[in-house]
Amino acid sequence: MKRQVSYQWRLREVMAAHGLFNASDLEPLLHERGVKLSSVQVWRLVTQTPERLSLPVLAALCDILTCTPAELIATRAENAAPRRAATGETNANVTEMAPIRPKRARILPES
Repeated sequence: MKRQVSYQWRLREVMAAHGLFNASDLEPLLHERGVKLSSVQVWRLVTQTPERLSLPVLAALCDILTCTPAELIATRAENAAPRRAATGETNANVTEMAPIRPKRARILPES
């Protein structure tokens, strides 16, 4: 059975809990810890969910916000819905319709 894995980036929530409400507040704190990101990169880190994140940046964020990576990244895994095979049975919720059949073509002799 396949597993569906998802995650939620919670940096903005954790920042707000620590009194940091702007990305510009975070930038100098990252620079103090040796993480050199531009103001645009920091803004993207705060406002968007990153697909890739370096461990030095994650460690610096955890140090700044005195939290664990699990508090910044909420993960969820659940079983994917199994695919159903066609069985030929009709669904009770679907109203039955008359079967659609093509109309027979009639070929007429040329006159």
